[in-house]
Order: sequence, then C-alpha cells, then structure tokens
Amino acid sequence: MASLVLVVAVALVDVDGRVLLTKRPAHKEMAGLWEFPGGKVEANETPEDALIRELEEELGIAVKADCLAPLTFASHSYPTVHLLMPLYVCRRWSGWPTALEGQELRWVRPARMREFPMPPADEPLVSHLIDWL
Repeated sequence: MASLVLVVAVALVDVDGRVLLTKRPAHKEMAGLWEFPGGKVEANETPEDALIRELEEELGIAVKADCLAPLTFASHSYPTVHLLMPLYVCRRWSGWPTALEGQELRWVRPARMREFPMPPADEPLVSHLIDWL
C-alpha cells in the first residue's frame, strides 16, 4: 500500500465571490495544473497551522486559524502515495496574494473553475465548492 500523505488546501474567496487558483510551476510535479493554495502538513503541525504557514510562504498573506472553515476533503491514490487533503474556505486575510514561488495566480468565478485543468485530487473538490458558494 502507498504511504499516506496529508496535505491541506484552501479556497480563498474574495469579496466578489471569486476563488484563487494557483498554477503549479514548471519545476514541480504536475506542472501546469491549477490547484487550490496549500501544501504538506509537517510533523507536529495541525492542518490549520500548515495552511497558515503555506499561505505566508507561497502568497505572502496572513490568515488566522479562526478564519479557516473546513468544507470537505479529498482522498486520492496516486501511483506512489495516497493523498488525504482537507479543503478549507477562507474569506478574511491580511495582505494581497502575491506569487512568491513563481506560480501564476488567477481569481476565478466558481462556475468557471472546471475550465482549469487540475490534479486528480483537486477536481472533486470543485463540485463541493460550487454547491457551497
């Protein structure tokens, strides 16, 4: 059996109801695919702490744990790992999201999210998000 990897993701929702998607840069696995911001949960980290850290590292924004609302999760088997990914929704943060790791950023209306190719684990999260928003 593949090892279990816990990653965390967030749907940042702006005042116009758009969701931020980030494009995986060329040097990363699944380059060119769009995803929700987030990343791996490190040892001794809660999912919320990991998301707060990742958002600061990747986008330069500050998020408080009480602004992260859990919505749903994905469970997906890749050839070498099994990914478990909770998806949070966040409507309040400090700062403006900036591509600090060379990734492309795009604010997208929920109804248009399916136009953006995503990793297999991210795809099923879109339906939940559209229903919720």
